[in-house]
Amino acid sequence: MNWEPVTFVRVYLTEGDCTVAPLLKRLHDEEKVRGVSVFRAVSGFGGSGTVHTSSLLDLSLDLPLTIEFFDHPDKVAKILEHLSDLLESGHIVRWQAEMNSQ
Repeated sequence: MNWEPVTFVRVYLTEGDCTVAPLLKRLHDEEKVRGVSVFRAVSGFGGSGTVHTSSLLDLSLDLPLTIEFFDHPDKVAKILEHLSDLLESGHIVRWQAEMNSQ
């Protein structure tokens, strides 16, 4: 099995954040990353300390979202430069990984 280096990115947002749809559109249509996954959390909080949670009594539409994508390291570096106008600082985490390839 062969391995190639990739950079993995995780973006933390909430459902109520108006940048979710534009971010997904940009990653798909303009940046053409290898793949994107969006995860909806049950509960979470960020730097503000505000807890976003769901319960049986509360059908919250402001739950935490995690958007993940990966691609070649140099491509991801350029993508992150392009996203700086869309995302606030402190909402992006990245790390190096390896992807199995043919």
